Amino acid sequence: MSRGFDFSDLFVFDVANNHQGDVAHGLKIIEGCGGEAKKQNVKAAIKFQFRQLDTFIHSDHRGGSDAMHIGRFLSTRLERDGYQVLLDKVRDLGMLSMCTPFDEESVDIIEDMGFDIIKIASCSARDWPLIEKVSDAGMPVIASTGGLDLENIDDLVSHFENRGVDFAIMHCVGIYPTPDEMCNLNQINVLKNRYPDRIIGWSTHENPADTVPVQIAVAKGARMFERHVGVATKEISLNAYSSTPEQVGVWLQAYQKARDLCGEETRPPVPAVERESMDSLRRGVFAKRPIKKGSELTRDNVYFAMPYTEGQLSSGEWRDGIITSEAIKSDSPTMCDSLTIPDDPDVLILKKAVHEVKALLNEANVALNSEFTVEYSHHYGVSRFREVGAVLINCINRDYCKKILVQLPGQKHPAHFHKKKEETFQVLHGELLVDIDGHERILHPGETLLIQPGVWHGFSSKTGVVFEEVSTTDYPNDSFYRDKEINRKERLERKTVVDHWGRFQMGFAISSPTSITE
Repeated sequence: MSRGFDFSDLFVFDVANNHQGDVAHGLKIIEGCGGEAKKQNVKAAIKFQFRQLDTFIHSDHRGGSDAMHIGRFLSTRLERDGYQVLLDKVRDLGMLSMCTPFDEESVDIIEDMGFDIIKIASCSARDWPLIEKVSDAGMPVIASTGGLDLENIDDLVSHFENRGVDFAIMHCVGIYPTPDEMCNLNQINVLKNRYPDRIIGWSTHENPADTVPVQIAVAKGARMFERHVGVATKEISLNAYSSTPEQVGVWLQAYQKARDLCGEETRPPVPAVERESMDSLRRGVFAKRPIKKGSELTRDNVYFAMPYTEGQLSSGEWRDGIITSEAIKSDSPTMCDSLTIPDDPDVLILKKAVHEVKALLNEANVALNSEFTVEYSHHYGVSRFREVGAVLINCINRDYCKKILVQLPGQKHPAHFHKKKEETFQVLHGELLVDIDGHERILHPGETLLIQPGVWHGFSSKTGVVFEEVSTTDYPNDSFYRDKEINRKERLERKTVVDHWGRFQMGFAISSPTSITE
């Protein structure tokens, strides 16, 4: 489902009751935090809290109460026109506006005033009359999870998904301030794994002078952050978990440093400075004695030593079968442009591919037992496997059949059909491009596609993909290819079939394909 609001890298500054019921003081908080957000160039939202006190608080307690929180709520009361002034300032400073309602009437006011985001506080995350009202508002929602167990969070997530709400989740600990041993930052990983399609954030109540938690939260994968903010004066002191604008600035700098330290989640290209650093420690291949032109390099006539010279054959590139195209003097480096280096043998091509296939299965969280066979499909020969091919892991083949298929990035599988087999694909990880009778479909994780007997289909993946094939019984020689060159090959000429991953069978299977039975 498409998302209407981008929650990533959002910083929420919760004014709460720290405006003290004074508009001028509230403006100081907004201006101070807005200035720090601008300095650090972050996407920021100012959050208010709405309670309609004449109905939210029982009539017996409105004149005064010993009950926790009520005295503070009453003493910091601010009317709607005051909030309007604060809201206008938020917009003037280019920040987003956000509000937490604690009753249904407040939701109506939030909608009427045109706030950008609505918040479900931890204490309201099981308040279903309020949650229903928020869901009907049609606004982006952030839900905090303080005091909830996983069953409660599952209920909340399922409700929002069923109602089509655009939402994100905050890990939160409802202890004010939160001691180190109660921060439970590993729960960010738990929520990311449990709800992988949602932005997970960290709503903080720790000592505002401590910037370590936000840096750990970044490393754990939090992509949205919230903390209470205020301004201290001679008359007004802040609670132990609210940050001044100056502390907000330091906090944001710590976040930026953590992002820089963590870097991107995808593996980046190796920068030149790092490559040069590693090259300075590589061992090059040197001639142990004079080597004639046309000779094969062997461990008897070379040695490995540093320093490595750019363009030289390195120890990591060493293999059997390298032939010299020029004579090499004793103790001279063997330069790649004076060598004939053979291509990877077929068995090595497939063995290298296995490492990538296993990595994709790990990313997809697909676990296998030890009882399966693997087909390495190489329709135009093993040498072109990385271009045209797939790995088929055969799990079950009875009246019903199940396979796990893996394609590496850029691989394609040629168009074909089956006379007997009906199959359904379901993508588990990555994207699968399927050409089915001339119509292209892109399948994402969770999506399925039925392929009936006689229907032409081919598939490929730009990203690398793991998908299930659930089908009727799989029969040998039931694949008929559009390219007649493939059809003319025996089945085991275009497939290498082994038990498990074929660690010890693969070389024999490639050299003697007709001796391998299915």
